[in-house]
Amino acid sequence: MSSNEKLVVTQDKGIKRITFNRPEKRNSVDRETIELLHEAIERSATDESRVIVLTGAGDAFCAGADLQFRGLGDIKSFDVTASIRERTNPTILAMRALPKPIIARIHGPAVGVGCNYALASDILLASDAARFGQVFIKIGLAPDGGGTFFLPRIVGYYKAFELMATGEIITAGQAHDLGLVNRVLPLGELDQAVDELAARLAASPAIALAKMKAGLNHGQQADLASALDFEAVNQAACFQSNDFLEGVSAFLEKRKAKFSGR
Repeated sequence: MSSNEKLVVTQDKGIKRITFNRPEKRNSVDRETIELLHEAIERSATDESRVIVLTGAGDAFCAGADLQFRGLGDIKSFDVTASIRERTNPTILAMRALPKPIIARIHGPAVGVGCNYALASDILLASDAARFGQVFIKIGLAPDGGGTFFLPRIVGYYKAFELMATGEIITAGQAHDLGLVNRVLPLGELDQAVDELAARLAASPAIALAKMKAGLNHGQQADLASALDFEAVNQAACFQSNDFLEGVSAFLEKRKAKFSGR
């Protein structure tokens, strides 16, 4: 277990849990928290983890950015473009490039960049107390953290514009209806659902999952011919893996496969 007062990282049986740990700030992220999250995601690419669970302490997932300005002078002198390019963007890119699935466990508000951390994940499980919002407009900002990339691809341009232009905060049920989350559960059932899904993914063939995620990322921006060729090339890595041999053997022997991730 590694712990900083702002981010807690634990790992057990291939499942790594990354927890925003600023409950007094509703897990809003400051510069240090963003950097710690980036480091935790990057380490996950080469460590023994098989699946990542991203969540928050207290009653919120992440309430967005912690704007720490002491006055107008601070705002005018702050290079926001450099900050986003150097901290926010690398974290989102690392999440999408990570060859392991990320489960967002969303038990409370996920707004601003917090909403976009959730959207940058691979599977979103939400409690019925979760709330989602692209609230940047409420303080005169446009979205960052990949919101303009992820949201219209899920809900379409017109709904994405409406959600961003109004800053409306929607319920977990509304988010599910729009296709923003995979499942909505009562808060008391959320952890069991997350644990069961994480265990299932951790036991799955890691190379196949990695190539699947890479293929979906590629397919979002590719034409059909390019997507087909990407699949053909990356299928070779799966075909040569021990997991494929184990999967075929288990099928022929009518037993449950035991994948090693190799």
